Amino acid sequence: MTGGDRWARAAGASRRAAVHAAAGNRLGTAEPRQEGPADLRLIPPALAAWGAAALALGAPGRVAVAGVTGCALLVAALLLHTRHRARSRTRNRDQERGRHQARNGGRTALAMTLLCAAAGGGVAAAHAADLHRGPLPGLAGRHAHITAEVTVTADPRTVKSRIRGSEQLPELIALRADAVRVTTTDGTVTATRSPVLLLVRQPKETVTATGSETDPDTGPAATADRASPWLGLLPSTRLRVAARLAPASDDGPGGRDIAAVLRVSGTGPPTVTGEPTTVQRTAGKLRAGLREASDGLPPDARALLPGLVVGDTSRIPEDLDEAFRASDMLHLLAVSGSNLAILLVLLIGPPGRAARAERGGAAPLLGLSLRTTAVTGALLVLVFVVVCRPEPSVLRAAACGLITIAAIGTGRRRSLLPALAAAVLLLVLYDPWLARDFGFLLSVLATGSLLTVAPRWSTALRRRGVPGRLAEALAAAAAAQAACAPVVAVLAAHVSLVAIPCNLLAEFLVAPATVLGFAALAAAPLSMPLAEFLARLAGWPTGGIAAVARTGAALPGAEIDWPGSWTGALLLAALTGVLALAARRLIRHPWHPWLCVACAALLVLAIVRPVPLVRPLTGWPPPGWRLAVCDVGQGDALALAAGEGAAVVVDTGPDPRAVDRCLRTLGVTAVPLLVLTHFHADHVAGLGGVLRGRAVGAIQTTTRAEPSGQAAAVHRAAFRADIPVLLPVPGERRRIGPLTWEVLWPTTPPPPGPPASSGEEANDASVTLLARTGDLTVFLPGDLEPPAQQRLLATRPDLPPVDVLKVAHHGSAYQDPALLARLRPRIALISCGEDNPYGHPAPRTLTALRTVGAAVLRTDTHGSLAVTADGTVVGSEG
Repeated sequence: MTGGDRWARAAGASRRAAVHAAAGNRLGTAEPRQEGPADLRLIPPALAAWGAAALALGAPGRVAVAGVTGCALLVAALLLHTRHRARSRTRNRDQERGRHQARNGGRTALAMTLLCAAAGGGVAAAHAADLHRGPLPGLAGRHAHITAEVTVTADPRTVKSRIRGSEQLPELIALRADAVRVTTTDGTVTATRSPVLLLVRQPKETVTATGSETDPDTGPAATADRASPWLGLLPSTRLRVAARLAPASDDGPGGRDIAAVLRVSGTGPPTVTGEPTTVQRTAGKLRAGLREASDGLPPDARALLPGLVVGDTSRIPEDLDEAFRASDMLHLLAVSGSNLAILLVLLIGPPGRAARAERGGAAPLLGLSLRTTAVTGALLVLVFVVVCRPEPSVLRAAACGLITIAAIGTGRRRSLLPALAAAVLLLVLYDPWLARDFGFLLSVLATGSLLTVAPRWSTALRRRGVPGRLAEALAAAAAAQAACAPVVAVLAAHVSLVAIPCNLLAEFLVAPATVLGFAALAAAPLSMPLAEFLARLAGWPTGGIAAVARTGAALPGAEIDWPGSWTGALLLAALTGVLALAARRLIRHPWHPWLCVACAALLVLAIVRPVPLVRPLTGWPPPGWRLAVCDVGQGDALALAAGEGAAVVVDTGPDPRAVDRCLRTLGVTAVPLLVLTHFHADHVAGLGGVLRGRAVGAIQTTTRAEPSGQAAAVHRAAFRADIPVLLPVPGERRRIGPLTWEVLWPTTPPPPGPPASSGEEANDASVTLLARTGDLTVFLPGDLEPPAQQRLLATRPDLPPVDVLKVAHHGSAYQDPALLARLRPRIALISCGEDNPYGHPAPRTLTALRTVGAAVLRTDTHGSLAVTADGTVVGSEG
């Protein structure tokens, strides 16, 4: 040992002794470990394995095998070249040692990267090939009927029903499983092991015209809340199902990591042939105990608490889910590493003290040594995985959560990048389908940003006087949003402007809600009253999180549309980088406090969008508008101005988000009456958007409750919101502020004449209104077909000419020329979707409207349409 080495070692010992003496107690303190440069050697291999797996899963088998073989040959060539160079060194070995070591290190790193790429591609190719083995893929291509024995592998989930024209498809229950035995219609039995997706139809519910449920013993609320027995199935349960097969597809509910889709025949309960394992039953009881303990909470907290704690989102209503999506807080509704991090912080204490003898948290209070603390932490992780299901997504959350908490506990964030890379590598090799999973990508991006970008931003904020805890929270929220926003844009085709403030506010509520929720889950098997008490305590912060999401999503500028493609993601990433560089220069400017205030004010204006400031820039909505037709795609939604901030809304369109956004832009906060002309989905499926954050006085519906399922959904929504449902009376007249209207149709009883066909019955029962607002007369016929239009004209020969006509049935070819000639509208408004498959509006209808002198405007070309008091029509898109 040289004199310099001895001196350095002595100086280090002296420094450690000084730190120990300064601790002020017998045990002293551990010296914080100094961080050197981040070790990045594992990052290229991890990225190579990830990329190779993603490519191999989408490539033909031959191409994947060729790629894996090529990587393996390159690895062999590099190793042989390195060995040859080592043998052929010259005698002047000492002088060239450094150069050879550097070259060998580079070749070794490249070989390791190629080897990991080969491993990732090979494992992924094997998994992809495994899906094509067995009888299911071939049978799925023929859409064969089979009887299958399956083992459930994941919790059932409800698939949001889709709108197809006027029909709302039945709600489905999706269930992942492994098919273990397949029996075809000819009696052939084949043993297999193929991942499949079961789709089960929910049974339909019917209502009468007055809205009462068909089950007189339970009533509407109980019937609405009754859960299907399929939703109670636990993983590892064995089932026998009769089903029709369908091929898997990228845009289907199961994705490409399944061999086939099994559409289960009938709507009866499942046939269980094998009970779940003890572990799954225990986890199911714990989750059920948490649901029972939270039953008495307010609606939002009751729905959100199980999702926040164990990822159980079965109770979350559509409007709350949409609020979390709009505010980019959806990650709180899934099992994430943050859940585990919060629990481990309780065990090991605050940042930087996990490795010290006088560490914080519950461990020293319980007298646990460092080794026992580590074992306890591992057991806590195991319990977390069991309760939240040992699925790949949960394992991913556990791995990322352990990395995050290790960074928090040791204070060595930069040195944990290799741990993150190792976790990515191992998880991709364990389940290569994660390489194409957006949730996995978001988890890695968020964790990586917390380890790299967030500490720097936090330090910069502290240097400028921001308190430590606030600086950490703000830096973490901003870093995670910057990293994840481009991927979220691909998924949701939007950018949330309220994501950072909403996530920042929610961060202070997540920890108490999670801790108290887990406490309620643990107490439920022992004492339900104690669990209910803990759940009530957890309900306060949980309700606050829901309130933050709803408030943020309700702001007019909460989100902006963005291209939902990878090109749009790259554009957003570039824009984020430019903004980060601009912010760095901004804070160095002498006037940076005032410039920051100005930027914050502009952001607030962009989010709040006060109409007096926005209208001069966009021209929308026009001042003094009397009638507005919302652009809701292929559907109808109109608003008739009824005073300051109030409007009578006629129909809601198919999309709750679209109608809600339109009404927010118009400044409508109160709806004295909501008229649903008929129960087709393109007129009523957006009901939740109208109810979101608005006072609705009453809902008026048609007398014909068809389709029955959609009529039932309307009555359930009205019952839950405590809104009366009224039926129209022909000839009834009403006034609200400057607006008056008369109900013209349907008549009771139906007028004489040939009955409508079954396909036209709901359309011909459309509530038809003749409204007057100021000097404008407006005719709103719903979707009346020509036979009903003719009968209406026969029963009301005194119909006057009108200023504005909302063209029936989205401008379809089925219009009565005599009615158009009688009405002679000056303005004809057509609500239809861009590039809709029905050819709406029909050229024949456009010609007929122009023949009677009408100016025709359409939502598919002009966006939302508004008519002012003087008859001027303004489109939101020009």
